[in-house]
Formats: sequence, C-alpha cells, structure tokens
Amino acid sequence: MLQPPRARDEKFIAELRALQPDLIVVAAYGHILPQSILDLPQYGCLNVHASLLPKYRGAAPIQWAIASGDTETGVTIMKMDAGLDTGDIIAQRRTAIQPADDSTTLHDRLARLGAELLVQIIPDFVSGKIQPRPQSVEGVSHAPKIKKEDGRIDWNLPAETIWNRLRAFTPWPGAFTFWLRVPLSSGNAIRTEEPPEGGTPNAAHPILIKIWRADIVEHSGKPAEILSADKNGILVGCGEHALRILELQREGGRRMSAVEFLAGHALKTGEQFG
Repeated sequence: MLQPPRARDEKFIAELRALQPDLIVVAAYGHILPQSILDLPQYGCLNVHASLLPKYRGAAPIQWAIASGDTETGVTIMKMDAGLDTGDIIAQRRTAIQPADDSTTLHDRLARLGAELLVQIIPDFVSGKIQPRPQSVEGVSHAPKIKKEDGRIDWNLPAETIWNRLRAFTPWPGAFTFWLRVPLSSGNAIRTEEPPEGGTPNAAHPILIKIWRADIVEHSGKPAEILSADKNGILVGCGEHALRILELQREGGRRMSAVEFLAGHALKTGEQFG
C-alpha cells in the first residue's frame, strides 16, 4: 500500500507507473489525484467515500453527517475524476446513524461496509457489467476538514444540536467549553481566552472542560448556566432544552464521570460555561 504525502510527487508517480496497475483503489486519502495518475490504470481509479454522494463531498463526511443530525449515511464507490469527489457512481450502500454512534463507531462500520462493497463490485466493474452513473446535480453538499475550534460548544444552540456535535467531534477535537467559575451576573470581569502556557486556572483564566458523554433533558434555563450539579450529572442550559453532562475531562486531567468530577471540583449552580 502506498500513501505518499503528496500525490503529485514525481517519484511516487514513477513507482505507480512501474507497477503497471490495472486498477487503483483509493480510501481515506486526502489529496486529489492528478490526471497523470488517473490515466495510468486500464480500468481507472476507484475511491471509497464515506457518504452517499453527492452529499458531503470532502474531507470529513462522517463527522458532518452526525453533526447535521442525519439519521442515515453510507458509502459510495466512485470512479475518480479530476474534481473533489465528483466522479461517476459505481455503487452505494446505506446504513443508519444510531443515537449511540460517534465518529469512531460510524467510521469503523462504514469502513467495513466499504471494504465489503468494493470486493463485491470489482469483478462486475472490470467486466463491464456495471456502468458508472453521473452524480446528481441536486443535493450537493460539502464536508470541510474539521478544525479544533469546531469542537467549541455554543450554548446558545439547541441541546440536540450540541449533542450531535459532541458525538461528531469525539474523539477529536472533542466537544469542549470553559468553566468560568463564577456567575457572569456577579459583575466580575471574566476573560474567555485560555490561560497562558504554564499558568494556573483561576477566575481570570477559565478552565477548559472536554465533554465526552451527555444526554438531552427537556428543561429550560439560561444558555451556558449550570442549572444543577449532583449525582444525576451536570445540567447546563442551552438555547432550547438542556444538556446533562455525564462524562467529562478537565484539561490536564483524566476522563471521569460527572459524579467523580464533582467530588473533586466545587462546581456550583449558577456558575457558567462559555
């Protein structure tokens, strides 16, 4: 298996040419192949893409499908062209997105589906029994590369949207927020940036909190305000309903249950995340 840092590297292209491939298969490779590679194999280049194209073209289809609240996704085998995931479709297979799914579990399931589908269709494809079909011009969407800031929670969003993003961005970059330690209504000036490197978190330097697991509660409250913190979890107000945090991690600490966290941290009702 070859996985060069640059698809246009002349040495890599020469290695491919020397192999005289009949068919090239690409999976989870974040570079567009140049025409010089696309033209090499007799049967072209196939790509295993983790969405039902033309939906979610791009680098992070799994994460954005979950973040968008989709209940179904799948894999597409396509014949590659010079565009970004724009090639003709050879085959697709669907799967439900379960409430328990995060980006890791869904990735693993789609990887298995993609491998099974690829093995199944290659004989018929090379024999000409399968004719690729153009992608629809309707329903096109894009799934850009995930950035760290995508994981920062906006508590003004509905709890369901935050919950979907939490699942989508687990394990990386994770859904994270900052514990402001004192209520914003107290009049204290609170800075929302992270503490300087090596600094000690305090009221002026909020503590980064990564949330690993949560559920939605039909409860109203001010967005970002801690509504309760007890054996049932940490309940935080959202733009609609509330999010109950069940598992979290303080920056520099270990992942723990909400009960364990509260045993060592004086998190109080009325304090703020942000």
